[in-house]
Amino acid sequence: MAVYALTGFSLVSLLSFGYLSWDWMKPSLVADVATDPMEKSLPPTFTRPPHIIFILTDDQGYHDIGYHGSDIQTPTLDRLAAEGVKLENYYIQPICTPSRSQLITGRYQIHTGLQHSIIRPRQPNCLPLDQVTLPQKLQEAGYSTHMVGKWHLGFYKKECLPTRRGFDTFLGSLTGNVDYYTYDNCDGPGVCGYDLHEGEDVAWDQSGKYSTFLYAQRVSKILASHSPKEPIFIYVAFQAVHTPLQSPKEYIYRYRSMGNVARRKYAAMVTCMDEAVKNITWALKKYGYYDNSVIVFSTDNGGQTFSGGSNWPLRGRKGTYWEGGVRGIGFVHSPLIKRKRRTSWALVHITDWYPTLVSLARGNLSNVQGLDGYNVWPAISEGKESPRTEILHNIDPLYNHAKYGSLEDGFGIWNTAVQASIRVGEWKLLTGDPGYSDWIPPQTLTNFPGSWWNLERLTDGLRKSVWLFNITADPYERYDLSEQRPDVVRTLLMRLVHYNRTAIPVRYPAENPRAHPDFNGGAWGPWASEDDGEEWEGGREPLKSRNKKKKKCKICKLRSFFRKLNTRLMSNRI
Repeated sequence: MAVYALTGFSLVSLLSFGYLSWDWMKPSLVADVATDPMEKSLPPTFTRPPHIIFILTDDQGYHDIGYHGSDIQTPTLDRLAAEGVKLENYYIQPICTPSRSQLITGRYQIHTGLQHSIIRPRQPNCLPLDQVTLPQKLQEAGYSTHMVGKWHLGFYKKECLPTRRGFDTFLGSLTGNVDYYTYDNCDGPGVCGYDLHEGEDVAWDQSGKYSTFLYAQRVSKILASHSPKEPIFIYVAFQAVHTPLQSPKEYIYRYRSMGNVARRKYAAMVTCMDEAVKNITWALKKYGYYDNSVIVFSTDNGGQTFSGGSNWPLRGRKGTYWEGGVRGIGFVHSPLIKRKRRTSWALVHITDWYPTLVSLARGNLSNVQGLDGYNVWPAISEGKESPRTEILHNIDPLYNHAKYGSLEDGFGIWNTAVQASIRVGEWKLLTGDPGYSDWIPPQTLTNFPGSWWNLERLTDGLRKSVWLFNITADPYERYDLSEQRPDVVRTLLMRLVHYNRTAIPVRYPAENPRAHPDFNGGAWGPWASEDDGEEWEGGREPLKSRNKKKKKCKICKLRSFFRKLNTRLMSNRI
């Protein structure tokens, strides 16, 4: 009876109960851990460039880590963060490709042409080939570079592949969403293919191995075969915890008391990933890397609330420019940090890792022009002030224009129908349609097939196209100050105008039928030749398919059958 009563809660009820107050979060969950006197001694000086392990998780919500008060068990991540520096003013992008592109290039997506949506499997598109990537700069500095996990930065030509963009080795998927065991990915009915690659070859023999375990084992193997005397960079881009929600049964059993099935599976995946990080950390110590290592942990975007994720108490979800979509979980763990065991409120953005890590590696940044990131290592290691004072969350001219936006509402300098968001100092501005905008508590009690959807749509009908928040005083975006502070709105709109003048055209070509896995032996992979050049980027007609021996994709036909069956069942239920 109590469960059904809860489904009737409104957003106003939640506010009246104080669930969205700043005091809701226990101080012990975000405050500094008491410092051991022995930890006050300065770390060893950098006698040689440090080993760098960058761990990126997929769709992990802001609330979905132990030290943010989650009901999900993440003992390894909690310990690593507690012994290092927690980044509580850390920002990422709201979806996959933009975060990954900004990490790899150190540039806002308006400066790479990737400001709209993601790179889809059948698009002749990839990270611009003229961009010098983070692993390429680290290679220049003498590093061995390796990538394990999800790429999602395009693959239509071989020049786009990780091994052509700065990584010595690669094991992972090229697309954005694969089965955790079979590595099959369907990009629409009947358009299915296998997606696990070793270097530039299809890794058919790895099918059946759970990706989280497979990737952690590969990292351990890389460390075992490398010398700790030589610097190494490993980019671990876990598929977890993106859908499909799949986990070994023993992890799901731990959360059997959770009534919400999606949340239960999601929690199991997070804990499984936590144990994978534990195994990677153990390998660093076993093979002699740890004492001279820097471990960076980051999420790629906010959690997807319809798939078990939670960004509570932040507003919004994955795919939105509310804090729940762009404020990430982040921390740095390293024996080389001078001031450990603390929480940092320095403003940090995912573009900052490029100059920060290249600087740590003693690489050369003098020949890299136009970076949007800053070297934030002094802020992280020593507690100094961050050099960053503003963040362009994005300007997307192709996203659906807000119905009630206009140039007039933007003081004649900005069309507020355009989706955009920027933070300057303590102020955050959103224009256009920022996405579903309400606060969604953790879905831990039972399944709510309709109530959360209704909760998310409470503000969907507001006739607005401009929002302004003092994000320092109001981190949950409860109090819109756009009408009270038009002067601040105008100032931030001018910053959007400034950035928009530097933007390059959007790269979002039409899908190409030549990309179908059936033309590539049943697997996703490059389909354009190196000689095709820019012809492919406009989504023109494909080359005539060459006669190749095809590997039949049985799972594709099976999935298509079940998809049609499910559609019919859903139609009958409606």
